[in-house]
Amino acid sequence: MSALLLRDLKLAVRAGGGFGLGLAFFLIVTVLVPFGVGPDTGLLTRIAPGILWIGALLACLLSLDRILALDHEDGTLDLLATAPLPMEAIVSIKALAHWITTGLPLVLVAPLLGVLLNLPGPGFLWLVISLGLGTPALSVIGTFGAALTVGLKRGGLLMSLLVLPLYVPTLIFGAEVARRGADGLAVQQPLLMLAGISFGAVALLPFASAAVLRVNLR
Repeated sequence: MSALLLRDLKLAVRAGGGFGLGLAFFLIVTVLVPFGVGPDTGLLTRIAPGILWIGALLACLLSLDRILALDHEDGTLDLLATAPLPMEAIVSIKALAHWITTGLPLVLVAPLLGVLLNLPGPGFLWLVISLGLGTPALSVIGTFGAALTVGLKRGGLLMSLLVLPLYVPTLIFGAEVARRGADGLAVQQPLLMLAGISFGAVALLPFASAAVLRVNLR
């Protein structure tokens, strides 16, 4: 399992679809927003949590097609399907590799980009907590979408259409945690909802992804 994880991490870095592309997109979104909405610091403060969460979500979405597509193209996925390692474990490792190369860098760099959007001081900690708790769900849900569309020509667009509605609850509660934390309000309710979504996705979706992959590889 560790060998497969290291392999996926190396492929993500070499292919350019990992943290480099995601971070560049996240930075571009964050930099362009002040130009679009104007220099009103009060407005930037109000929209900062939502904009940062939307940027992180889209940055994760940008690299989802590489989770399984490369392995399917070179036949590695067929070999993994016949390996003694359960398909659920394979899917989980690929989701973990995607989170390490895409989600984790976004969590670490988000406070720096929050400065550009005039995010209030108390909001930085809750922004990191919400992204740290929510981005694993984005990777697991994205892996499920990648499993649904593996082998399809131009499946990236279809995968985006399938995955985006599933991302909405994570986006809502993640941005709400960051917004309430920035305003000094209670965050327990949205934080628990976000945790429930993430833990539920991590616990259940690998089985669904594995089942879909078995059907697609027949």
